[in-house]
Amino acid sequence: MEAVSTIEGRAIPLGLKNIDTDVIIPAHWLKTVSREGLGKGAFETIRQTPGNPFDVEDFAGAPILIAGDNFGCGSSREHAAWAMLDLGLTAVIAPSFSDIFSGNAFKNGILAVELPQEQVDRLLEVAKDHPITIDLENQVVTTPFQDRFAFEIDPFRKHCLMGGLDEIGLTLERDAAIENHEKQRAAGLPWLDTPNKNRREHA
Repeated sequence: MEAVSTIEGRAIPLGLKNIDTDVIIPAHWLKTVSREGLGKGAFETIRQTPGNPFDVEDFAGAPILIAGDNFGCGSSREHAAWAMLDLGLTAVIAPSFSDIFSGNAFKNGILAVELPQEQVDRLLEVAKDHPITIDLENQVVTTPFQDRFAFEIDPFRKHCLMGGLDEIGLTLERDAAIENHEKQRAAGLPWLDTPNKNRREHA
């Protein structure tokens, strides 16, 4: 998982409420178990509408999406997070998120920033022509116009995102403790590491 610290660039000003996971990635794209190529189907129905923000040249490769209330509602499909990453999105700003989507986003290295509606409205306006910066370390979203919007994030999620740590990475952080435990176990309970025949003899 890629480490997240500062995300800076253009932000797609979507702003729509109740964008569910079927809108993020339609069901007919779920036949694959690969994360690659799902960006082609991301927000497919919205992108079919002429003039939609996803197809505006200025937002090509934008790392940030600004959405409306209750983003990521609906089914629990993790493909939604995969599709957004494949599209190049590494952060979403919205007034609120579905709990399941928020969890899936976090596990895949997407930063979900929750801000009050009036601050999201301001960012939607700025994003039309200017970049936005998300500083995870200091937990603040800023604009070139001195806007400064603080946000809250669970300390554990912040630690994982900044360190690029998924479940495997978190386990490897405890590598020394695991190795020490294995040595102590081998010394005190050596039969646990012997063939099954010898285990039965010690039973």
